[in-house]
Amino acid sequence: MERRNFLKMSAALGAAATVSGCNSSSKDANVVPPQPPVSEEQLNWSACLVNCGSNCPVKVYSRDGVITRIESDHETTDEYGVNHQIRCCPRGRSLRQRTYATDRLRQPMKRVGARGEGKFVPVSWDEAYAAIGSKLQQIAQDQSKGPESIYMHYGTGAYYGFAANTNTWGRLLNINGGFLNHHWDYSWAGAYAACIATYGDQWDSIAGTTLDQIAKSDLFVGFGFNPNEIRMSGSGEGYDFIKALESNTRNIKVWMVEPRYTDSMRGNEDHWLPVRPGTDAALVEAIIHEMIRSGYVTAKVQGFLDKYVVGFDKASLVNAKAAVALNADPFIASHAEFIDPDENYHDYIMGVGKFAQQGPRDMTWAAGVCGIPELKIKALADDIMNASAPYISAGAGISRHANGDQATRAVYTLAIMTGKLGLEGVNNGAMPASYSFAVAGMPTGSNPVDVTIPVFTWSEAIVRGQEFTGVRDGVRLAGSSNELVDHNQTRLKSNIKAIINCAGNALVNQHSDSNGTAEILRDESLCELIVVCDCWMTPSAMFADYLLPDSTWLESNDFANDSYASGQMAYATFMSSALKPLGESRSMYDICTGIAKAMGKEQQYTEGKTSQQWCEELYQQTKAMHPDIEWPASYAEAQQTGVFRKYMPASSVALKSYIDDPVANPRPTVSGKIELYSLSLARKAATWTLREGDEITALPKYTVTWDGYQDQQAIDKGYDLQLCGFHTKGRTHSSYHNVPWLREAVEDAVWMNPADAAQRNIADGDLVLVYNDRGTIEMPVRVTPRVVPGVCAMGQGAWYKPDPSGNKGPSGHTVDLGGCINTLTKYHPSPVTKGNPQHTNRVAVVKKG
Repeated sequence: MERRNFLKMSAALGAAATVSGCNSSSKDANVVPPQPPVSEEQLNWSACLVNCGSNCPVKVYSRDGVITRIESDHETTDEYGVNHQIRCCPRGRSLRQRTYATDRLRQPMKRVGARGEGKFVPVSWDEAYAAIGSKLQQIAQDQSKGPESIYMHYGTGAYYGFAANTNTWGRLLNINGGFLNHHWDYSWAGAYAACIATYGDQWDSIAGTTLDQIAKSDLFVGFGFNPNEIRMSGSGEGYDFIKALESNTRNIKVWMVEPRYTDSMRGNEDHWLPVRPGTDAALVEAIIHEMIRSGYVTAKVQGFLDKYVVGFDKASLVNAKAAVALNADPFIASHAEFIDPDENYHDYIMGVGKFAQQGPRDMTWAAGVCGIPELKIKALADDIMNASAPYISAGAGISRHANGDQATRAVYTLAIMTGKLGLEGVNNGAMPASYSFAVAGMPTGSNPVDVTIPVFTWSEAIVRGQEFTGVRDGVRLAGSSNELVDHNQTRLKSNIKAIINCAGNALVNQHSDSNGTAEILRDESLCELIVVCDCWMTPSAMFADYLLPDSTWLESNDFANDSYASGQMAYATFMSSALKPLGESRSMYDICTGIAKAMGKEQQYTEGKTSQQWCEELYQQTKAMHPDIEWPASYAEAQQTGVFRKYMPASSVALKSYIDDPVANPRPTVSGKIELYSLSLARKAATWTLREGDEITALPKYTVTWDGYQDQQAIDKGYDLQLCGFHTKGRTHSSYHNVPWLREAVEDAVWMNPADAAQRNIADGDLVLVYNDRGTIEMPVRVTPRVVPGVCAMGQGAWYKPDPSGNKGPSGHTVDLGGCINTLTKYHPSPVTKGNPQHTNRVAVVKKG
């Protein structure tokens, strides 16, 4: 509208307003015009269900089906350890903004342009159901493809109890003949490798000593331990950590090992060791060298090692080799031939015997690698040897490097070498255990496809899945969490031809090499069908063939437990909603019911039950699982109450049962003991085919990797800075990136040390280009001493957004204006679990011209 027309209209409206009130002598002037009735606010309980580890309850206030405000839990007297409140963080408090975000998906759509262009047209639900159901049936019944070529992708953006993606879509795909599933996850694959190698089972990685035991410790050593940023809810591990430190009466010393000064420190630490990324194992090896050199191990730990551990010295490996050879299980017995007693941990650390040419892993060597001065390494070693109850823990971040399993194994080994496992206040190096509130889930049925692939390798399986084997690509028999069965003979029969991507952004955004992954997805001759079911137009949704709008948690009747890392207060939320789902959005259960109907399998899928009836049935099962809770009679009544909570009844000390009775409680390793020398990895090292430059070792070793601190080839190409990602408080992975409040509160920027900035003539706030061979991103820089020199740090999860104008960066790629770190990360699965190495990167940083 032109300005003069706007002014004319404004004047006319003003005159009309004046005329309507000009009869001031009339009683009409005092009449209040009728107002529409204002309905009362309605309160419903819901929860924030993203992958942070805590499904925090939220109170949703609405009027006429529209959210008016969000509040957190404040229902109790808030006594810590009794009934403390489960307060959500800023992300949960911004749920109104996220629910009504402008990029909310409101109707089913199908693609009309090229994948990734974001060109879609609306379709009816029936049309979408028919097209997707028909294509899934066609692929499943094609003998050259089959159910094994239908892949359900990793998605952790909605941790429902009932209508979760794994339950609803898994059930649908199973009644269609099955599907290809994955094992591991993007977060902890390296930790799983370390735990299986050392303690026997992947889930030992999150079964460490509970955090309350820190009150009984006299030393805390955290490697990449950062709960106050990644677990920051009011009832999460960050809160438990702080309360445990507050209650400690043993004058505990706190050492934090981390390239970035985190909010988990904030003065809680006595010492910060700013280690170079990917070099934690070198630091640990120097500490253990000092423990052996000083006589500490011989005097105080040797008896413990002889009883509980395999691999420290030659004698233990000689004995293990003989015992394993006699095992009645032929598979277990087959490991004996791969055991080399000369390759023992003592000789490796001290640089003797087989390792004489390598030299000792002492403090002088380590200081040059990890960047920590020898005096500091010596001080930490002394504190560990003098501690009576050391709590040592490896956060998951150190496992997400190219050598992340080695770094995590090293920290486990450090805990083992104290000789104090099983005692109060002592941890085994793993992440702390949480006390969880189990809830029942909708059964998915059996999956006839009995092999799974490492989750990180899905994009490669699109291209050459039919070549995937156990010995090259980590294909496994479904359901196994240890190495007590033989996975070497497993293989895939087909490339991935269809992808179901629900409540997840790892199709492009959270996967390595976003530019390269996008190219694979654009090739329609490779993957024939991509279905995305989500609430928002994420970067991954842009690559869908069909977009199915899911209703949000706040619009759902469902339930949720406390997730996997909520700390020591267990809770469950029985969710209700008075909201009108936006547009035509539907729950995943209703969506899958529609597809099942199109397939002619509706009765088999629903069993004749509505979602409310399923929730009632699962509620009754959940009640039976918790007889200690005073439950309402029905699910509907539980929805009125909202939250049910109970505090951990007792502390847990990692490996206590094994230490108390190793015969009755053997570890699920090949030897039945804790293994410094992994018998399963010795076999893998001899039988697997690895990518160039990769290495598998039976011992935990510091290994030099591509893009690591010592990658001279990358340095020579001009990539003179290491780049490490971190979890920002403004997102959970990529969830919540589309909330402007959070983007303002927690800025996306690349952190750089003042010395590095000065060398590049970069000032705080400058726009910079960060690039390598894989891509270029544009973002502001924050100059801060909170990151070690030679390293820059960036919050992961920002949304991939190639410049619409096609502007190219120094790498030759279209510049990513969204600042997605995976524009820069490399697709190179880790050697053992074929997992995520996304913290191992080298880049150059220049000021934008």
